[in-house]
Amino acid sequence: MARARFLEALSAGPLVFDGAMGTQLHERGGAPNKSFDEMCLSQRDLVESVHRAYLAVGVDVLQTNSYGANRIGLTTHGLGDRVVEICIASVAAARAAIAHSGREAFVAGSVGPSGLRPKDLMRARTRRQVFEAYREQTTALVQAGADLLIFETFAYLGELELAVEAAYGLDVPIIAQARFGQRANDSRSDGHLDHTDDGATPEEVVTRMVELGVDVVGANCALGPEALLDVVARMVTMHKEGKGPPVIMQPNVGQPRVVDGRTLFSSPETYGVVARRAFKAGVAIVGGCCGTGPEHIRRVVAAARMVSGRSAPMMSVATTSTRAEGMEPVAFAARSRLSQKLADGKFVVSVELLPPTGLDPTATLEKIGVLERGGVDAVNIPDGPRATVRMSNLVLARMVVERFSRIEPILHVCARDRNLLALQADLIGAHVSGIRNTVIITGDPPKVGDYPDATAVFDLDSIGLLGMANGLNRGLDPAGKSMKGQTSFVLVTGAEPAALDLERELSRLHDKRSAGAELVMTQPVFDPETLMAFLQRCRPLGLKVVVGILPLASSRNAEFLHHHVPGMRIPDDVRARMAKAGEGPAAAAEGVAIAAEALRAIRQSAGDQVAGVYIMPPFSRVELALQVLERL
Repeated sequence: MARARFLEALSAGPLVFDGAMGTQLHERGGAPNKSFDEMCLSQRDLVESVHRAYLAVGVDVLQTNSYGANRIGLTTHGLGDRVVEICIASVAAARAAIAHSGREAFVAGSVGPSGLRPKDLMRARTRRQVFEAYREQTTALVQAGADLLIFETFAYLGELELAVEAAYGLDVPIIAQARFGQRANDSRSDGHLDHTDDGATPEEVVTRMVELGVDVVGANCALGPEALLDVVARMVTMHKEGKGPPVIMQPNVGQPRVVDGRTLFSSPETYGVVARRAFKAGVAIVGGCCGTGPEHIRRVVAAARMVSGRSAPMMSVATTSTRAEGMEPVAFAARSRLSQKLADGKFVVSVELLPPTGLDPTATLEKIGVLERGGVDAVNIPDGPRATVRMSNLVLARMVVERFSRIEPILHVCARDRNLLALQADLIGAHVSGIRNTVIITGDPPKVGDYPDATAVFDLDSIGLLGMANGLNRGLDPAGKSMKGQTSFVLVTGAEPAALDLERELSRLHDKRSAGAELVMTQPVFDPETLMAFLQRCRPLGLKVVVGILPLASSRNAEFLHHHVPGMRIPDDVRARMAKAGEGPAAAAEGVAIAAEALRAIRQSAGDQVAGVYIMPPFSRVELALQVLERL
């Protein structure tokens, strides 16, 4: 039963495992020269407190405090005869924490390496002893009630194979993780950190683990989040090709940096950003290793919620049959001037413009005036893009409504910063202010910026938020209760035609359509063929698409967007053209030319499925947007 439940949860994923145990025990007063595993017996309350802290941030799986609880490892502490007792206590501590929390979670029996060197494992007698040690530990964990087994931090592929073989016959899912770094006895300094200590590549680890029938394969520990993602991405590729099982990654906090005399590791915020990249790339499970704690894992949970497609629990009420009792929505064409043009089949043009960072909106409003005179239909106003502190986009959108007669605002509504109550209040306030066009997004997790410790809320993701806004359009609040009146929002959603996991992107787009999305605005497109493939796949949804176009300003701009902005993939040939153009006016002109070429090719090939263009000029340089339009 537990096996079936875990594999079902894995297929519905993504899943979040907890973070480090030893680090947390040490920070809570555990003696570093003592067996952390034994603390399940002598300081069980301390172990349970770590489990409870991880459960409080929303993990799906707890890993038992049994990493070194094998006979070989425990013998060094004089505890070789207490293996079974410690393993039983480790599972009991996790189970007690789950019971205390009142929520559900899986328990993974943690198994680490023996600590012996490969040359020792070459001896038949030693191999037999190690096999028996793993057999004793894994059997004890499963009999104590572990839902699955996780083998982690194995630097030698040969020992990982031996450990997995010892668990044969135990009817639980098996997760196998290798530790990667520089190959042993390799004096190169070229950054090759993609081998186990006995020289196995990620692909070789996957192939060998497939032969042993493991359910999940991956990597943990040594490299830090960014570098480890590069390693497991290769495993994900094999999974997508049908050559390997789902993939897990559990990085440590990375190599330390010394800044102003302080030793710094990867921040929880950075950890969360990498977790989101991992989930979007197709990694099924993310957790933490050495140095990570509840704050790191909290960001992973937020990333998982953001990409999972699972709405917040409160939103389940809004999808019950009570919603059918609401009013008929206002006709799409009657909601705004933009929706009228779309309904009439006219090609619409929107340009993104960031709210100002200070108190004076004058320069921003002047740019909007330039766009209006240039014939632009709407101005997209983002909501705290990249976690920078800017004027409220709701306030700026209201100014547009009040001061301009032809150009309309499209308000980005982001689920990152506000809970369900505040989101509902802001939507009602936006409608009262005369704002009708909305882009509903989940939002990026807060990045290292003005306030790196700011909390990401994510009560809802974009699907849940679309469901709520769709309900308001029918005169129903999120609980399905009738309101006094109804809103008339145009509900726009986002999509990424160049997504690494296109199947997942299309699946979420289907869910967004079901939740109420009426129009798609895409991430910037640089390759028309990629867009055409996306349009073909999403045509059955019946959604019109407004194509995102970004006129690059320079080679540096192109490289930054490609390497550092989630969801942005700029083809090699485009980056090469920008590199040749260099910087300055010539580079900006080349960026405009590339954007216009892409848009022209799209309009010629896509037909009426493309309803307009959404231009995102870098650094709010609206003249670049107008130059793209002039070239058409």
